[in-house]
Amino acid sequence: MSVWIETPFVPSEPLARAAGRPVWLKLENTQPSGSFKLRGMGHACAQAVQRGATQLVSSSGGNAGYAVAWAGRQLGVPVTVVVPSRTSPTMRARIEAEGAAVVVHGEVWDDAHAHAQTLPGVLVHPFDHPDCWEGHASLVHEMARQGPRPGLIVVAVGGGGLLAGVLRGMDAVGWAAVPVLAMETHGTASLGAAMKAGRPVTLPGIEGVALTLGARQVCDEAFEAVGRHTVTVRSVSDAAAVDAVGRFLDDHRMLVEPACGAALAPVYAGDVGEEGPVAVVVCGGAGATREALAGWQAAVAP
Repeated sequence: MSVWIETPFVPSEPLARAAGRPVWLKLENTQPSGSFKLRGMGHACAQAVQRGATQLVSSSGGNAGYAVAWAGRQLGVPVTVVVPSRTSPTMRARIEAEGAAVVVHGEVWDDAHAHAQTLPGVLVHPFDHPDCWEGHASLVHEMARQGPRPGLIVVAVGGGGLLAGVLRGMDAVGWAAVPVLAMETHGTASLGAAMKAGRPVTLPGIEGVALTLGARQVCDEAFEAVGRHTVTVRSVSDAAAVDAVGRFLDDHRMLVEPACGAALAPVYAGDVGEEGPVAVVVCGGAGATREALAGWQAAVAP
């Protein structure tokens, strides 16, 4: 059973003008849970249930937990989601509205995940599991059917599950040679730190407004997959990510989180090279509300 939907892959004239080359958008923000997470989490949940799971547990800054809660309701199994204290009341309410139990533990995702591992049920990791990567890979299979072969794919990176899945999907559809631009914010740059150290390392903390990118260490699979592909890792300021969120809202009437703004920012800056169409994974984010946008803008105001 697939609990996610096929999402649009559409050209963007406003972003094309900014980038100086064609830009296509994979609109994962249109998933029922509001983000790409439903692919990986949905597939992982379905596989767990197929293997006999009768209760699911997950840890999340918000979007992964919401996706697990949504998938669990579709699959008819109870779900517990552990979130850190930084997760907004709005996101906690969304998860609870899907029938899941919400437990608040610790300040950052790593704290919540450690607690989730002590609870009864089958643990659904938000980014570090083959079932998760396989689910995310499906978005590339769709892109290959829906639009042109890109000259560059831009994707945001947190724990690395989306990146690992995208690279797997690219291998499967014959796009292994297509370069990838992996984007983080300065305060969440766990992949950048890993690249500099030559191995995954743990950040001392998570800073800024893009909290849904807030894994202190990128998963091994993403780090190793980067070594097998042409991947450039960069980071942007919170201000640039939030500005991209606002511009995307104006241009496409869609509100996304700063985590997604990190991927949109280099496109709006025209800093994505010059050859072939650019494909951007618009990862979305269920925490994107009018109140949240005002808070993000206030946080980065000079």
